[in-house]
Formats: sequence, structure tokens, C-alpha cells
Amino acid sequence: MAATPAADAQLDNYERVAVLAAKDAGAVIDAAFRKEKNIEHKGAMDLVTETDKECEALILQALQDAFPTHRFIGEEGSAAQGFTSELTDEPTWLVDPLDGTTNFVHRFPFVCVSIALAINKKVVVGVVYNPVMRELFTAVAGRGARLNGAPICVSRAAELGAALLVTEVGVARDDETIGAIFGRMGALTKQMRAVRALGSCALDLCSVACGRADAMFEVGFGGPWDCAAGALVVLEAGGRVTDVAGGPFGLMARRVLATNVHLADAVAAVLREQPLGPREPQPPA
Repeated sequence: MAATPAADAQLDNYERVAVLAAKDAGAVIDAAFRKEKNIEHKGAMDLVTETDKECEALILQALQDAFPTHRFIGEEGSAAQGFTSELTDEPTWLVDPLDGTTNFVHRFPFVCVSIALAINKKVVVGVVYNPVMRELFTAVAGRGARLNGAPICVSRAAELGAALLVTEVGVARDDETIGAIFGRMGALTKQMRAVRALGSCALDLCSVACGRADAMFEVGFGGPWDCAAGALVVLEAGGRVTDVAGGPFGLMARRVLATNVHLADAVAAVLREQPLGPREPQPPA
């Protein structure tokens, strides 16, 4: 069934509010980027700063003012309460106020705000904004993806040997998890042109969407706020988003593989053969 004008207008409004919130939070990040940071630890290697918390509060207030009945799942709120809220069919905003906090602390410019809206557990709006590099990725379900207002699409690379992969090392440091992470990276590095680790799941996804990278995967990232917006950007740019083993993508599963249309099966086939660490999230049932 085609969308009605009223539904289209509502999607426009969701996107508009998300973009404004992302830009406001981005201004806070940009202003603090080159300054000394007050750092806290959520884990041995998992950092949080006052800027993360300030940006989440700013975004939450903007979304609550505009949509007071909507639900909200944010990274820092989830970390504070010790669990991630359940995703229901109700309109729910999934927010990472500062994806790439370690990059932010080290003044490495791959940092972003990630805001997504899910309705009936499907992401319908995605906004990813890197304020340091002034790059705004946006997507609305069924309407394509854009970078600073211009349409984007995934790459055309058809062979692993000609493809650039982005992935992440994560924050776990136990031997089993590290072994599993580098086992996956090594297996793909043998077959692909190059591998990069940029420090932001959301920007990794957007790199695939705009054709800078040909594939990305990550297992065990923080939560749905890391991947929700970027996954929609990839899909609307003509790419594929699945579980790392090639099955359906689970928004809450903390596992994602994103590629252009040519490489998904080949990358998933390699990843399926690699063992998981005992503490890593398993494939969705």
C-alpha cells in the first residue's frame, strides 16, 4: 500500500526533528573536540565523557518535546541502568549521542551522533552526523539515502580481492574474545584488498552506504543505537544488511554485516566458518 500524504508528512517531521537534534548535539561535540576531556570508564576500555551525557540529555529533550508519547533507548541511559530497554512496536528512538567516544578522547575525527526511529520494530528514519568532518547522512524508509543532501549509493565491487573491509576490535580484552575477533579479521584479510578499523559502527555502516568501503561487519558492539540509523542508510543506498552469518539482521542482536549487493554472500560464508568467543553474542534464533 502506498504511503499517504499524511504519512509522508509525518516521516518528514520525524527526519526534520532528528536532524536538528543531531546538529545541536554535534555542535556540542565539535566545541569540545580539541579540549581536554573528563573521562569515566564503563569498562576497562569502554569510555564515557561529560559530552556523551550532555548530548544524550539534549537529544532526549528535543525528541520528548516533539514526540512526548514516543519511547527512547539511549546508550548512556542503558549503561546507567545496566540493561537495554525492550524494543516494542511503539515508536522508539534509538540514540547514540557520541559514537566513537575513544576517537573523541584521542581527537581522532571519526565521531558521530546516531539517531534512528523504529516503528513496529522497523527503522523508518536514520540520521548519522559527524560534526568534525561536517558530514550528515540521512535516510527515510523507501526514499533513498543522502550525504549532505546529495543521493549516495553503495559500491560496485564484485570480488573480495578488490574490496575494502571496515570492522572493529571492540572493547573486550579477554583472550577468547580477542582470538575470535582477530580470527575473523585474519580470515577476511587473506581474501580482501585491505582492512580498516575506524572506531565507529555507525560511520562504518555509512562508509559502506556511500561507497568508501565495500563491506563492514561487527560482533558485540554496544547495542541497537550503534547500528540502527546506519543500517537504514545502507539499505536505502542499495546495499544489504544481514547477520554476520548471512541470516536476517536482528536490530537487538549486536551483530551486523553490511555490504554492497555483490559481496554479502561471500563475506558471510567466510564469517560463518570462524568460531565465536564464549562471551560474544550468538546468531539470532
